[in-house]
Amino acid sequence: QVQLVESGGGLVQPGGSLRLSCAASGSQFSILTMAWYRQAPGKQRELVASITTGGTTTDADSVKGRFAISRDNVKNTVYLQMNNMKPEDTAVYYCNARNYYDIRKRDRYLEFWGQGTLVTVQS
Repeated sequence: QVQLVESGGGLVQPGGSLRLSCAASGSQFSILTMAWYRQAPGKQRELVASITTGGTTTDADSVKGRFAISRDNVKNTVYLQMNNMKPEDTAVYYCNARNYYDIRKRDRYLEFWGQGTLVTVQS
């Protein structure tokens, strides 16, 4: 079982910055595909950004140019740097990990979630 613990959430003003951290344990971190999701009040969960075992990243259109995901395989930690934050970024942010049975096929996997950390963007 993979355990994921998020930290770094809090209150920030519009235009400000925050960096979220997710510490992983219980698995070989280097073979996990990592991602950040978020869920705002009254809205469905959405993918924010992801990073592969090789370091390739993807970003949602809503955060492109403002947010950046990264990973440190020595510290077993994934980060989400959030800049130029907007009120619509307010949400609970969740760390996600996928362990694919076959990284080439990507059709079967084990998935794990953190408890979430609240981010509030408010003047």
